[in-house]
Amino acid sequence: MAQFAVIGLGSFGEAVALELTNLNHDVIGIDTLKKNVENIADKISHAVIADATDEHVLDELNIKNCDAVVVAIGEDIEASILCVLHLKNLGIEKIFVKAKSKSHHMILSHLGISKIIHPEEDMGIRVAQSLSYPMVRRYMALNNDRYIVKIEIGANLQGAQFQTVMENTPELTTLLLQRGSHVLYDIAPGTILQEKDILILEGPVEMLRQFSIRFL
Repeated sequence: MAQFAVIGLGSFGEAVALELTNLNHDVIGIDTLKKNVENIADKISHAVIADATDEHVLDELNIKNCDAVVVAIGEDIEASILCVLHLKNLGIEKIFVKAKSKSHHMILSHLGISKIIHPEEDMGIRVAQSLSYPMVRRYMALNNDRYIVKIEIGANLQGAQFQTVMENTPELTTLLLQRGSHVLYDIAPGTILQEKDILILEGPVEMLRQFSIRFL
């Protein structure tokens, strides 16, 4: 179990804190608004009404003992940047920050932030991907070029052999095949695919894009 701090408990920060809690991590949530803290107080490890733009407050909360900190401050860009500077001064290396604008992103980049998050933009990309490739149920970016994707076998590939479906895809790696509650990591070439089977694949985004056409 790791320990995380989430600063800013609006809709995005609350969602992050709750999901980390669901993953059995210790989470401290911080916000200046009493209602935001009260909304989540009984759902995470610790919830505190505090001003994260005050370095002494962050120090007193032992934020430096956290494995990572998520700065999810919403509209106040100045407060976000000031909070980040204090976290850096406290020696925290893993800082994830919600960026509100391109200028905000640029400043955070110069500060050497571990991960800059654009929730609305990221969600827009996910929706577009889902509309463009409806067979892709979930995906995760490893970097700008390589992805891990979860693909559901449709009725059009019912009865097809695994090796036939995967032919001419040397750059793709099949991580596993899930059939109901059964998971196969070592998939025989002659395995017959069934509708609603799940394939987890990894590879370059362009190869995955070309491969997905087979599922249309």
